[in-house]
Amino acid sequence: MSSISRNHPANKERTFLSSLAANILFPMDNSILLLSMVIAAMLVLFISNRIRLDLVAIVACLALAWLSLISPLEAISGFASNAVVAMASVMILGYGIERTGVTSRLASTIIKYAGTNEKRIISTVSMTVGLLSSVMQNIGAAALFLPAIRRIGQQTSIPTSHLMMPMGFAAILGGTVTMIGSGPLIVLNDLLRQNGMEPFSMFAVTPVGLPLLIAGVALFALAGSRIFPNKKEKKCQLTVAEIWGIDYAIKTCILPRSSNLSGKTREEASFKIKYDLNLLAIRKNTEVTVAPSRYARLESGQELAFLGSKEDFNDFISASGCVPTENRSRLKSILDSGGFGLAELIVRPKASIIDKTLREIGFRQKFSIEPIVHYSKMRESRSDFYDTPLAAGDTIIAFGSWDTLRLLASHQDLLLLTHPEGEEIRYKKGPLAVMIFIASLALTFTGMPISIALLTGAVAMILAEILTPDEAYHAIDWKSVILIGGLIPFGIAMENTGASRLIASSFVDLLAGAHPIAVMLSLAILTTALSLIISNVAATVLLVPLVLLLSAGIGADPRALALLVAVSSQNSFILPTHQVNALLMDPGGYTIRDYLKAGGVMTVLFICIETTFIYLLI
Repeated sequence: MSSISRNHPANKERTFLSSLAANILFPMDNSILLLSMVIAAMLVLFISNRIRLDLVAIVACLALAWLSLISPLEAISGFASNAVVAMASVMILGYGIERTGVTSRLASTIIKYAGTNEKRIISTVSMTVGLLSSVMQNIGAAALFLPAIRRIGQQTSIPTSHLMMPMGFAAILGGTVTMIGSGPLIVLNDLLRQNGMEPFSMFAVTPVGLPLLIAGVALFALAGSRIFPNKKEKKCQLTVAEIWGIDYAIKTCILPRSSNLSGKTREEASFKIKYDLNLLAIRKNTEVTVAPSRYARLESGQELAFLGSKEDFNDFISASGCVPTENRSRLKSILDSGGFGLAELIVRPKASIIDKTLREIGFRQKFSIEPIVHYSKMRESRSDFYDTPLAAGDTIIAFGSWDTLRLLASHQDLLLLTHPEGEEIRYKKGPLAVMIFIASLALTFTGMPISIALLTGAVAMILAEILTPDEAYHAIDWKSVILIGGLIPFGIAMENTGASRLIASSFVDLLAGAHPIAVMLSLAILTTALSLIISNVAATVLLVPLVLLLSAGIGADPRALALLVAVSSQNSFILPTHQVNALLMDPGGYTIRDYLKAGGVMTVLFICIETTFIYLLI
């Protein structure tokens, strides 16, 4: 009777809990208790969101050092870690991709396919990022799509908070689709070889990872509006176009040989007078001319870009025989990419252009910008004002590249009144930027540490003059870097104090003799919890040797349990401790509570699916 009662599951569980509590509350030293207190305090501050998360991480990290749970060098080691260097480098790489206009074209392609339907956009973006993440580092996939997500949000008026979190979660899920998709799965095969076991093939995990990705994308699309945060977009100041009532979408068309405009000069075409349209640019093959002069000759095959109402543009199309190209326009994608826009300019007192007309000074040739509106002495002109003499204080609304407009900030004749809303887009560097990005990711498959591979790519972006050094520093979100750098020492503290091994070994003792499903669920939960505190690779390295021993006691397949641990270590959705979550936290305006809510649902779904499929298939 006494023998039966000792082996009863309920008594066994009480014994485990008592043992664990005793070890934590009354250890040989107080290091584990002190660590638990620091972690608890940190989590309370994280959830309350009263203090900036990066500051909380730094204070908590310093507390570990002051309590002698880690050494001073270990306290700052996070800032030289593989994760932090990789994160900063990938931010630079992503910014380089953005500055060459690649992301704007990517966003346009997605919108062209998915339209403006939020569910369809989320599904398209999430599945694309997830599949990319299966063959490249998940933080690289997220960084590549981050600027595109911003632009999609701007063009579709969908809050970016609805788009960024599902994209980031999909990048994490994609790391479970192949054995090279994430660090834990790569490390797993090394651990199996060390224990004399056959490693998994490239797609051995696909029957588990692909259902995880598909289920995640379905969750995002069907229930995203209920689980993802609905952050109110910060109300931006009115743009120049909105202030002056010229916030029209750019229209483009191709000039056919049969058009009556073919062979005429811009002045002869009289777009402004006849159709109330402003000709912004002309594209011929790969050459784009912004603010073409009045002598510019129109030729068949050219693509023209106009600013004006839809009705006026349709009238022009009917009269000229030109063919609209908005859905497939290369010129429109260039002008909409963020490198061009409208600005207010004021004629300075004593300027050399006073009393002269725009025609006399050759305004377009002189400044390489297109005048749209002229405002003088309480009178606004939008038609043909090119022969109106300029006076001190006159306002001119003009379209051009941001770099060109920015030069006018110190011009002797014109004063730039509004701050440029964007940056120069270096289109010609686009292919080179993509090659550098791909090459840096490819280096990670050679065995080179991800930090060195991505840092090499970041430096290459600067050496290739895709970015300037100042732009590279500007590209780094230092808040996210500090957050991760401050959290990494907690993994060291867990190992130094023996807390992680204590928890893991206690669970192994509890699970001996239990049903395989109970074992797998418990291991999935344990691994998930550890991966939120220490790195997912560290959790895998710690638990795999233990589960290989455990498998002999319960008669389970050791490779299946090892695979479960490696996959479960990717279940990092509840806290922004994963690099991808940290990368998106500030741009998305997310809080810890946002991750707890959305990540909690994803975590439960993840555990249920991975446990079921590994139990049935492996």
